[in-house]
Amino acid sequence: MENLLTPILLLTLSLVFFCTGVISVVTGCTSLITVPVMLQMGIEPDIAIATNMLALTFLSLGGTIPFIRARKLNIQGLPSLILLTIFGSILGAFLVFTISKNTLSLLISVFMVAIAIFVFLNPQTGVKPQTKPPSNLSKTLGYLVTFLLGIYGGFFSGGYVTLLTASYVMLFHQTFLEAVAITKVINLFSSLVASLIFIFYGLVNYQLGIMLSLAMFFGGILGAKIALNLSNIWIKRLFMLAVLGLGIKTFLSVL
Repeated sequence: MENLLTPILLLTLSLVFFCTGVISVVTGCTSLITVPVMLQMGIEPDIAIATNMLALTFLSLGGTIPFIRARKLNIQGLPSLILLTIFGSILGAFLVFTISKNTLSLLISVFMVAIAIFVFLNPQTGVKPQTKPPSNLSKTLGYLVTFLLGIYGGFFSGGYVTLLTASYVMLFHQTFLEAVAITKVINLFSSLVASLIFIFYGLVNYQLGIMLSLAMFFGGILGAKIALNLSNIWIKRLFMLAVLGLGIKTFLSVL
């Protein structure tokens, strides 16, 4: 393990995590980039997943701060969403080694294609605030999806925020900027809960974790500031590009 933690490798990983953090504030998909990079560098899968989860906690923290300062955070229903996420993440963290990654990758690719089709057929979705409030059924589905995605986010998180953002745009009738802001807060709790469990089981590499968490924190701050200066239509375009890329990547990974 010592040769994995050379200054050059630490610097390389930190740069990857910083750049990914900047971009993924809007697009999500963080772990689908960062975890494979860690695995390519010879880091054990369980250590990579756990240490990446710690870094995601700081990404979400950094990404949340600018939205709070700009008063762009919609707190309606937020306590309930956080509570559902916490319970889901606890369950998910204990499932980290029991579910086939290939099965998950296939499911994610299917979800991404469905999201792309829905957004394409509804061009105004997430671009302008909707005057019509979501139905009770739509809100109930939104809470259910929050819990189910919390389970997934608790043990891997690759594509978790992307799916959550799309769900809030579709089910809660939020704009893309509103959904991006609130998912940063929710992912903060999801990642934190899972990180604490991984820490308890001794899976986090602290030398890597501290460096990568700092990189993600500052990347999240910069990414959120950039997002605040973008219109919803541009956030939507970036998001859709990530969705299509993620769908293709995850589908190819199971072939």
